[in-house]
Amino acid sequence: MTQQESEELPWPENPREAMTRLVDEQGGLLYSLGLRFCGDAGEAEDLVQETFIQAFRNWGSFEHRSKVSTWLYSIAARVCQRMHRKRAGEPENIGSLQELLPFGEPLIAQIASDLEEEVVSQIRKESLEEMEARIAELPLEFRMPLVLKDIVGLSVPEISEATGIQEGTVKSRVHRARLKLRLLIDGKLPRTDESPPPAAYPIQVCLDLLDAKQTSLDRNTEFRSEVICQRCQSVFASLDLTQDVCGELARGQIPEGLRGRLEDAMDEL
Repeated sequence: MTQQESEELPWPENPREAMTRLVDEQGGLLYSLGLRFCGDAGEAEDLVQETFIQAFRNWGSFEHRSKVSTWLYSIAARVCQRMHRKRAGEPENIGSLQELLPFGEPLIAQIASDLEEEVVSQIRKESLEEMEARIAELPLEFRMPLVLKDIVGLSVPEISEATGIQEGTVKSRVHRARLKLRLLIDGKLPRTDESPPPAAYPIQVCLDLLDAKQTSLDRNTEFRSEVICQRCQSVFASLDLTQDVCGELARGQIPEGLRGRLEDAMDEL
């Protein structure tokens, strides 16, 4: 059953029954959010438990004006904010576009689809092992929207509703965070043998195309343009690979021990 099909089914009024279904449907993703947001398994379990306990207590007041999953992650976002304590050395900013894009580099990354499958597979494996640490290094205000979008899979409007942040700001932060994570993938791809030819259009066109590409990633739609310079092609291909790797981080399950503690806590309540 797809997420959309599940949301269309009627939800039980009984909070215990509703939470059992929510744990089954969202527990793994919520735990994935906790791991990437907190960077610690124990804190991730605390996040999941606190979120579901609050959802259990407030189920009777939920009016179903939004999707149940969006409501759940709005609770999770508040819990995350409360749990978060700024760590020593945590960055204050994410870097400028000039720092995040290869405009001045003589050689650029090759496009993954042009490489041998074994090479790409190894890059994905190495990147998957390092991506969690890179996400944990993102500033808080960029980390939460990125995780909700590219790991949990919420839409930009749903993230806006869950976090109380305007859609334009959500979109901007997700895009900048993706570009930051893209550097991990870009650094592992082999370089071109020669410098790419100069673009036949101003750099602002590259930035406009980049925004259009990122918007297509937000909407899970295919991006097409008849005019793309070689540098843009390289960036877009590495963005695709970055999003694929982030998506693989969502393939987690809620620990059985945590599920048992949740059930015990709800029985006590």
